[in-house]
Amino acid sequence: MKLKRSHQLIIDNVSRFIDLTELEKRKYISLLTEVKVKKKEFLMQAGEIAKYEYFITEGCLKVYTLDEDGAPHISMFAVEDYWTGDMASFMRKEPSHYFIKATEDSELLGISRANYNLLFQEIPKFERFYRILYQKSLISYIRRSNHGISLTAEERYIEFKRKYPNVVNRITQKDLAAYIGITPEFMSKIISKVNRM
Repeated sequence: MKLKRSHQLIIDNVSRFIDLTELEKRKYISLLTEVKVKKKEFLMQAGEIAKYEYFITEGCLKVYTLDEDGAPHISMFAVEDYWTGDMASFMRKEPSHYFIKATEDSELLGISRANYNLLFQEIPKFERFYRILYQKSLISYIRRSNHGISLTAEERYIEFKRKYPNVVNRITQKDLAAYIGITPEFMSKIISKVNRM
Protein backbone atom coordinates (compact mmCIF):
# COMPACT_ATOMS: atom_id res chain seq x y z
CA MET A 1 0.00 0.00 0.00
CA LYS A 2 1.42 3.39 -1.06
CA LEU A 3 0.93 5.95 1.70
CA LYS A 4 0.86 9.76 1.67
CA ARG A 5 4.09 11.26 3.01
CA SER A 6 2.43 12.36 6.27
CA HIS A 7 0.91 8.92 6.83
CA GLN A 8 4.20 7.21 6.03
CA LEU A 9 5.96 9.40 8.62
CA ILE A 10 3.59 8.39 11.42
CA ILE A 11 3.63 4.72 10.42
CA ASP A 12 7.45 4.79 10.43
CA ASN A 13 7.37 6.41 13.89
CA VAL A 14 4.99 3.78 15.28
CA SER A 15 6.86 0.92 13.58
CA ARG A 16 9.98 1.65 15.61
CA PHE A 17 8.18 0.08 18.56
CA ILE A 18 5.43 -2.22 17.27
CA ASP A 19 4.87 -4.24 14.09
CA LEU A 20 1.69 -3.49 12.15
CA THR A 21 -0.08 -5.45 9.45
CA GLU A 22 -1.27 -3.56 6.35
CA LEU A 23 -4.83 -3.76 7.70
CA GLU A 24 -3.75 -2.30 11.05
CA LYS A 25 -1.90 0.52 9.31
CA ARG A 26 -5.00 1.41 7.32
CA LYS A 27 -7.17 1.28 10.44
CA TYR A 28 -4.81 3.54 12.38
CA ILE A 29 -4.61 6.09 9.57
CA SER A 30 -8.43 6.12 9.34
CA LEU A 31 -8.59 7.26 12.98
CA LEU A 32 -6.32 10.29 12.45
CA THR A 33 -7.37 13.87 11.67
CA GLU A 34 -5.23 16.15 9.50
CA VAL A 35 -4.62 19.58 11.03
CA LYS A 36 -2.89 22.64 9.54
CA VAL A 37 -1.69 25.58 11.62
CA LYS A 38 -0.23 28.77 10.17
CA LYS A 39 2.85 30.42 11.67
CA LYS A 40 1.94 32.32 14.88
CA GLU A 41 -1.43 30.54 15.17
CA PHE A 42 -2.37 28.60 18.28
CA LEU A 43 -2.97 24.88 18.11
CA MET A 44 -4.19 25.02 21.72
CA GLN A 45 -4.41 27.65 24.46
CA ALA A 46 -4.31 27.44 28.25
CA GLY A 47 -7.78 26.86 29.68
CA GLU A 48 -8.88 24.62 26.81
CA ILE A 49 -9.26 20.86 27.21
CA ALA A 50 -6.89 18.99 24.89
CA LYS A 51 -9.03 17.18 22.34
CA TYR A 52 -6.15 15.54 20.47
CA GLU A 53 -2.66 14.14 20.81
CA TYR A 54 -0.63 15.35 17.81
CA PHE A 55 2.13 14.03 15.58
CA ILE A 56 3.98 16.67 13.57
CA THR A 57 4.50 15.87 9.90
CA GLU A 58 5.80 19.30 8.90
CA GLY A 59 6.74 22.50 10.70
CA CYS A 60 7.69 23.59 14.20
CA LEU A 61 5.64 24.41 17.29
CA LYS A 62 6.46 25.59 20.79
CA VAL A 63 4.78 24.43 23.99
CA TYR A 64 4.83 26.95 26.83
CA THR A 65 3.22 28.40 29.92
CA LEU A 66 3.04 32.02 31.02
CA ASP A 67 4.18 33.13 34.47
CA GLU A 68 2.25 35.69 36.53
CA ASP A 69 4.13 38.51 34.78
CA GLY A 70 3.12 37.15 31.37
CA ALA A 71 6.62 35.92 30.50
CA PRO A 72 6.70 32.67 28.49
CA HIS A 73 8.45 29.54 29.76
CA ILE A 74 8.93 27.13 26.88
CA SER A 75 8.93 23.48 27.84
CA MET A 76 9.51 22.01 24.38
CA PHE A 77 9.78 22.57 20.66
CA ALA A 78 8.13 20.02 18.40
CA VAL A 79 9.21 19.42 14.80
CA GLU A 80 8.70 16.69 12.22
CA ASP A 81 8.56 13.18 13.70
CA TYR A 82 7.74 14.51 17.21
CA TRP A 83 4.56 14.14 19.23
CA THR A 84 3.01 17.03 21.14
CA GLY A 85 -0.04 17.96 23.17
CA ASP A 86 -0.98 18.06 26.82
CA MET A 87 -1.21 14.47 27.96
CA ALA A 88 -2.71 15.33 31.38
CA SER A 89 -5.47 17.46 29.85
CA PHE A 90 -6.10 14.87 27.11
CA MET A 91 -6.32 11.93 29.53
CA ARG A 92 -8.15 13.61 32.39
CA LYS A 93 -10.32 16.03 30.39
CA GLU A 94 -9.05 18.93 32.50
CA PRO A 95 -8.23 22.45 31.28
CA SER A 96 -4.68 22.73 30.03
CA HIS A 97 -2.05 25.04 31.49
CA TYR A 98 -0.18 25.10 28.16
CA PHE A 99 -0.18 27.12 24.98
CA ILE A 100 0.90 25.37 21.77
CA LYS A 101 1.79 27.84 19.02
CA ALA A 102 3.20 27.30 15.54
CA THR A 103 6.55 28.97 14.91
CA GLU A 104 6.36 27.83 11.26
CA ASP A 105 3.45 26.81 9.04
CA SER A 106 2.79 23.32 10.36
CA GLU A 107 0.91 20.15 9.49
CA LEU A 108 -0.07 17.56 12.06
CA LEU A 109 -2.01 14.35 12.47
CA GLY A 110 -4.22 14.24 15.55
CA ILE A 111 -5.95 11.40 17.33
CA SER A 112 -9.06 12.26 19.33
CA ARG A 113 -9.86 10.79 22.73
CA ALA A 114 -12.69 8.66 21.28
CA ASN A 115 -10.48 7.31 18.49
CA TYR A 116 -7.63 6.75 20.94
CA ASN A 117 -9.89 4.49 23.02
CA LEU A 118 -11.24 2.78 19.90
CA LEU A 119 -7.67 2.16 18.73
CA PHE A 120 -6.83 0.30 21.95
CA GLN A 121 -9.96 -1.84 21.62
CA GLU A 122 -9.35 -2.73 17.99
CA ILE A 123 -5.54 -2.95 17.96
CA PRO A 124 -4.41 -3.62 21.56
CA LYS A 125 -0.71 -3.53 20.66
CA PHE A 126 -1.04 0.27 20.40
CA GLU A 127 -1.21 0.34 24.19
CA ARG A 128 2.43 -0.78 24.12
CA PHE A 129 3.32 1.96 21.61
CA TYR A 130 1.72 4.76 23.63
CA ARG A 131 3.16 3.39 26.88
CA ILE A 132 6.67 3.57 25.36
CA LEU A 133 5.92 7.05 23.96
CA TYR A 134 4.80 8.32 27.39
CA GLN A 135 7.76 6.68 29.14
CA LYS A 136 10.17 8.40 26.77
CA SER A 137 8.35 11.70 27.34
CA LEU A 138 8.58 11.30 31.13
CA ILE A 139 12.28 10.43 30.98
CA SER A 140 12.92 13.49 28.79
CA TYR A 141 10.99 15.71 31.22
CA ILE A 142 12.95 14.40 34.23
CA ARG A 143 16.28 14.92 32.44
CA ARG A 144 15.30 18.44 31.44
CA SER A 145 14.30 19.23 35.04
CA ASN A 146 17.61 17.88 36.33
CA HIS A 147 19.56 19.87 33.74
CA GLY A 148 17.74 23.00 34.86
CA ILE A 149 19.08 22.42 38.37
CA SER A 150 22.53 21.02 37.67
CA LEU A 151 23.75 22.71 34.46
CA THR A 152 24.68 26.31 33.80
CA ALA A 153 22.76 28.24 31.13
CA GLU A 154 25.74 27.82 28.78
CA GLU A 155 25.80 24.05 29.37
CA ARG A 156 22.01 23.86 28.78
CA TYR A 157 22.48 25.68 25.46
CA ILE A 158 25.32 23.39 24.39
CA GLU A 159 23.23 20.33 25.35
CA PHE A 160 20.24 21.68 23.40
CA LYS A 161 22.40 22.24 20.30
CA ARG A 162 23.85 18.74 20.62
CA LYS A 163 20.52 17.01 21.20
CA TYR A 164 18.39 19.04 18.76
CA PRO A 165 20.61 20.16 15.87
CA ASN A 166 17.57 20.12 13.55
CA VAL A 167 15.72 22.61 15.80
CA VAL A 168 18.29 25.18 16.91
CA ASN A 169 18.36 27.10 13.59
CA ARG A 170 14.56 27.07 13.23
CA ILE A 171 13.68 29.04 16.37
CA THR A 172 14.20 32.62 17.44
CA GLN A 173 16.86 33.60 19.94
CA LYS A 174 14.06 34.95 22.15
CA ASP A 175 12.28 31.56 22.16
CA LEU A 176 15.55 29.76 22.81
CA ALA A 177 16.15 32.03 25.81
CA ALA A 178 12.64 31.24 27.12
CA TYR A 179 13.47 27.52 26.80
CA ILE A 180 16.89 27.81 28.48
CA GLY A 181 15.40 30.04 31.19
CA ILE A 182 17.41 33.23 30.70
CA THR A 183 16.98 36.70 29.18
CA PRO A 184 17.41 37.15 25.41
CA GLU A 185 20.37 39.46 26.12
CA PHE A 186 22.17 36.79 28.15
CA MET A 187 21.29 34.23 25.47
CA SER A 188 22.99 36.44 22.87
CA LYS A 189 26.19 36.55 24.98
CA ILE A 190 26.19 32.77 25.42
CA ILE A 191 25.68 32.13 21.70
CA SER A 192 28.54 34.50 20.84
CA LYS A 193 30.81 32.82 23.39
CA VAL A 194 29.96 29.26 22.28
CA ASN A 195 30.37 30.15 18.60
CA ARG A 196 33.89 31.46 19.33
CA MET A 197 34.90 28.20 21.05
